[in-house]
Amino acid sequence: MGQIDGFMKFDREMPKSRDPKERIKDYKEVYNPLDKEKVKQQAARCMDCGVPFCHNGCPLGNNIPDFNDAVYNGKWEEAIKILSSTNNFPEFTGRICPAPCEASCVLSINNKPVTIEYIEKTIAEQAFEKGYLKPTPPKQRTGKRVAVVGSGPAGLAAAAQLNKAGHWVTVFERSDRIGGLLRYGIPDFKLEKHVIDRRLRLMEQEGIVFRTNAHVGVNISAKHLQDEFDAVVMCGGASAPRDLPIPGRQLKGVHFAMEFLSQQNKRGAGDNIFVEEILATDKNVLVIGGGDTGSDCVGTSNRHKAKSVSQIELLAKPPLTRNEESNPWPLWPMILNTSSSHEEGVDRQWAILTKEFIGDNSGRLTGLKTVDIKWGLNAQGRMGFEEIPGSEKVIPCELALLAIGFVGAEKGGLVDELKLELDERGNIKTTNYMSTQEGVFSAGDVRRGQSLVVWAISEGREAARAVDTWLMGSSNLEAKDESFVHIEQEA
Repeated sequence: MGQIDGFMKFDREMPKSRDPKERIKDYKEVYNPLDKEKVKQQAARCMDCGVPFCHNGCPLGNNIPDFNDAVYNGKWEEAIKILSSTNNFPEFTGRICPAPCEASCVLSINNKPVTIEYIEKTIAEQAFEKGYLKPTPPKQRTGKRVAVVGSGPAGLAAAAQLNKAGHWVTVFERSDRIGGLLRYGIPDFKLEKHVIDRRLRLMEQEGIVFRTNAHVGVNISAKHLQDEFDAVVMCGGASAPRDLPIPGRQLKGVHFAMEFLSQQNKRGAGDNIFVEEILATDKNVLVIGGGDTGSDCVGTSNRHKAKSVSQIELLAKPPLTRNEESNPWPLWPMILNTSSSHEEGVDRQWAILTKEFIGDNSGRLTGLKTVDIKWGLNAQGRMGFEEIPGSEKVIPCELALLAIGFVGAEKGGLVDELKLELDERGNIKTTNYMSTQEGVFSAGDVRRGQSLVVWAISEGREAARAVDTWLMGSSNLEAKDESFVHIEQEA
């Protein structure tokens, strides 16, 4: 550990954010960097807790106490070696992970947890700045060729690990740029895209081939992949959005959140040609869904200079502090989360049921009819809700964004062509990451359902190890530490 009494001497300190009134004028990252000495102080707060529950909280099993100790002692090169042994992309997770490791930090039992996520980001940035991260192509090649379908966090992690094992890896991406969810699902103010490009350059120099505008199952056949490659890894994500089939759904102005967010990211990259441009400028915007995607829609709408931004959620308003009986440490705290986007301006409402989209004579959206609901146990002892009589109202809006999750893999294309079996949730069914088709593996959201970026990276790494073992009989790729049973909760 670092400083033996650091957790008693130093308070938790996070980097200061830019003024909300100023930052909504651009798409740059929200937070200013923290002084390196301050980061060392934060690393000093890591305790000699005996059992590091942060390992349990992190889906990757990062060796958090070890890299904290290295940071405290100013050993940045050692820190990145420790961190990279379990995490291929700390510069991503250090920016966009909700940090379940911090929720599991022993210090958080009666204090504020160690700033693990920000320390992770700083380690990665120091490594790039000082040149510690260099291309490291494998010394020997196996001669095996692997196709990875999808270039989101799961696909990139699988590609990086398979290349490390010595296989020739080609990544197929249906969009015009590599990155998947990282590129087109996460706003620039949370993850500037030069961060992705920097990592991709390293991966290309290590021998990985990227092919864009390559929609497998559409303009590239499954048979081609099976003929040309020894194994295929499906990492297409859970990209089928959940719809809201209520009256008025067909009105102009009702869109899926990802349509809105991906279009803005393309606009930021210089692509300004769209069949239908979706802008929040001078509109009353209503975001339906209270999760991270909904929050991203709020931040983007404010940057579009919307007239007003509201966000509604079906569930009741979360408490400010965790319930120690039903939601004890080290589980993810089910409490009210206020994101940087919320700080920029939004009217948040909870326990709201959507009833009908309202439109004008030209078929354009003008409002959403809602009703307040009350949650409680029903006669069968199950949690449910009932409408509150007389609470119906119409919320004015000209743009409604559906941010209510995803329902699994998109049907058609490669899934249908290969006749892959799906599970009851609509995800690709696997055994040890292999699908029902021999030699075709799957990882990430397309296998486990909508989840976190950090889980996608973990999935990609584990799938790569399964592929390597199948191809070679054994694998030298790092196995995830299973000494803890990871408690999965959507953060």
